[in-house]
Amino acid sequence: MWWRVTIISLAYLLLGAHFLRFDQHILAIIAISLPLLMFIKHSFVYTLLKIGLLISVIFVWAVTTFNFINMRIALEQSWLRLAIIMVSVMIFTVFAAFSTNGLNQKLRR
Repeated sequence: MWWRVTIISLAYLLLGAHFLRFDQHILAIIAISLPLLMFIKHSFVYTLLKIGLLISVIFVWAVTTFNFINMRIALEQSWLRLAIIMVSVMIFTVFAAFSTNGLNQKLRR
């Protein structure tokens, strides 16, 4: 169970670092503090964490990937490595989102 908590926390810390890089301090604080909700042992909390990670994949990581790749193409620079890194981040975040399923099962026992 500890590895699930670690993966979820790392995904939210990565999201917070992304917001911090673009000077969105309020969103960074929210993203960094969301894993603290895991101390509340309720299934709604884990559903909220999962939805938050899945929304971040679509509205943060995918949009950022699209914008960065377009910028690299416009500057006539290589973009393949950027795409591989960003897709890896999105896969990791989706994996973290589905890691919350095991926390719900541990809660029911």
